Amino acid sequence: MLMIYRRHGPSCPHKERRWRRCLCPIWVEGSLGGVSMRRSMGTRDWEVAQAKVRKWEDEQRASELGTVTLERAIELFLLDAQARKLSDATIQKYNQIFKHLRVFATIQNIRSIRQLDLQALRAFRVSWQCSSITSLKRLQHVRAFFRFLVSNGWIAENPASKLRPPTVRNTPTLPLTKDEVGSIVAACEIQGEKCRGPVYTKSENVHRLRAFVLALRYTGMRIGDVTALERARVQNGKVFLYTQKTGTPVYLPLPEFVLNALEQAPVTNERYYFWSGNGKPKSAVADWQRSLAKVYKTAGVPDAHAHRFRDTFAVELLLSGVPLERVSELLGHSSVKITERHYAPWVLERQEQMEEDVKRAWKGDPLLNRTISVQSEIAPRKQLKTKE
Repeated sequence: MLMIYRRHGPSCPHKERRWRRCLCPIWVEGSLGGVSMRRSMGTRDWEVAQAKVRKWEDEQRASELGTVTLERAIELFLLDAQARKLSDATIQKYNQIFKHLRVFATIQNIRSIRQLDLQALRAFRVSWQCSSITSLKRLQHVRAFFRFLVSNGWIAENPASKLRPPTVRNTPTLPLTKDEVGSIVAACEIQGEKCRGPVYTKSENVHRLRAFVLALRYTGMRIGDVTALERARVQNGKVFLYTQKTGTPVYLPLPEFVLNALEQAPVTNERYYFWSGNGKPKSAVADWQRSLAKVYKTAGVPDAHAHRFRDTFAVELLLSGVPLERVSELLGHSSVKITERHYAPWVLERQEQMEEDVKRAWKGDPLLNRTISVQSEIAPRKQLKTKE
């Protein structure tokens, strides 16, 4: 057992070990794993010293039990995630779920990963205060963490795999109408005139907002990809799409007025159209989301958001008869199943096929045949009455 105490200096008026209110160095003494210890903690903060001692004792206890502490497992998992070159956004999501897990483990007095059994994980999930889709994503992250533990041989099985996923009801994709898109483009001029700042003039703000909105509508890219759109990617009337999320390269032609809008936009950076290149892209995306929210409000489309331009791009292609596979490539989806899940109701060929299937089912309907025969008898009677 380890015990911490203040080692009072010559100038300190207190000499008792139990006195903690001074700022003298903190030492520890006792035994850990059968080894005597008497050393400086390297801190004058009592809480920091206590946390160090608890960590040492937890690691020693876990070593004796042949297990790994939860904190050590999280640390190694995040190091592995960085070695796998996962995106910063993905690692940030893991950090968020681990933050919740640490709080839960502290309340439940859980130190070892072997204490996180199925019952503990169910209690952990109950503590989540989030939507169904967020809960599903968190469950996927927890399962990935426990697969890592199993692959390292620290636990025998993955208890998270036995947790049933929540029911997620996907809301239908709602593209913007042509009138709504027109209102938003027109609102760029009104909102641009209201903008006041030392960086751009009112005219430059108008061109900048309009170019960004048109890029969202006619490229089908996510707002993050449009924000970081490089000038070198727009050549010969085409934009070379290389989405950050999937890395799928695609060449997409742009209308002439969209190309002109991009050229008229003020030069923020020699490399990018809509980003200064300073700070993180995530911060620039947040700035654009706030600017667009004002444009939507001015346009009278308060329920609009950047992703609906992407939905509009996809739906217009599908209604024009473009195959689902090609739309999936243009959107940069990693699988056609993703495109089908979100846009299947808008596939023109599928809608026409369903209509034909319904009409084909009418052929054997006696009521339909009877209606047709009655109408054929009524028609000559009407013609006779007209002649009389």
